[in-house]
Amino acid sequence: MDGDRQPLIGVTGNSQATDNAMAYSVGDKYILSVIEAANALAVMIPPVSDRQDADALVSRLDGIVFTGAPANLDPALYGQPAEIDQDEWDPARDATNLPLIHAAIRATLPIFCICRGHQELNVALGGSLHQKVQDLPGKLDHRSDKTLPPPDRYRPRHRIKIAQEGRLEAITGYSGEHQVNSLHQQAIDQLADRLAVEAVSEDGLIEAVSLREAGFFNISVQWHPEHPDALSDPFNKRLFESFGKAAYRHSQSK
Repeated sequence: MDGDRQPLIGVTGNSQATDNAMAYSVGDKYILSVIEAANALAVMIPPVSDRQDADALVSRLDGIVFTGAPANLDPALYGQPAEIDQDEWDPARDATNLPLIHAAIRATLPIFCICRGHQELNVALGGSLHQKVQDLPGKLDHRSDKTLPPPDRYRPRHRIKIAQEGRLEAITGYSGEHQVNSLHQQAIDQLADRLAVEAVSEDGLIEAVSLREAGFFNISVQWHPEHPDALSDPFNKRLFESFGKAAYRHSQSK
């Protein structure tokens, strides 16, 4: 791909109140993985709720990464009382990304959902979440190990079982089981009807999904394939490479 023909990929951002204004940000690992592993141009999508038209924004892009984030989704969005502190929410991001998911699907835009983005996809389409996986009987503690140095928190933590003849298997070329990292407190509970399971963890949590019968690139994962250590694994790198190629094809179809 020539520099002037690289696809343009939106990367969803987070909001944080400061003393004087609202600040928007996104982790560099998401931006750099799009630039380097997906071979694309990256631009942050600020969480400004309905101040931007989602359909108009999608029409300018060739793909979207719905990123992970420290904040959790407001459980009212999936009809549950809160089990977590309200300080852990990002309502501006919720109000931006859920409509953006619908706009992207309408436009058959390539999408890659990661961690919170994975949960956003499920909630946007009518599913629900476990708010505290660590409190569920028989489940592993999937949260980040804060006793480790930050880079070590992205090392593989548990196995996933990849669905046979599914989208994840087709994208990565991997079948059977694989090791992934784990840095999340919440996870998919009730799966949205429009989604198909692509992988489950060894304790039965849904770790990857895709849209049923969708003719465009889409994959959604609970782990973090974007971290540099994770990208050293061809399994994760192929996710970004395939996403970038799909975004390039989309750019050429305009």
